[in-house]
Amino acid sequence: MVLSISGVVLLGIVVLLFFRKDGLKPSHAVVCALFGFYLAGTSVAPGIHEGGARIAQMLGGIAL
Repeated sequence: MVLSISGVVLLGIVVLLFFRKDGLKPSHAVVCALFGFYLAGTSVAPGIHEGGARIAQMLGGIAL
């Protein structure tokens, strides 16, 4: 659950940066959000979730 919330916060910050710096229009952000919601309901969602979990595990294993 913590990873999911952290991912949402991180992606929200990225969208905010795109909105402020790179000229992301609010309509584009809405389309991206809707795409994400609809994508979550497809058969591809478990693969995306697993890929995100593996990336998080890999990043968590990096020792500085």
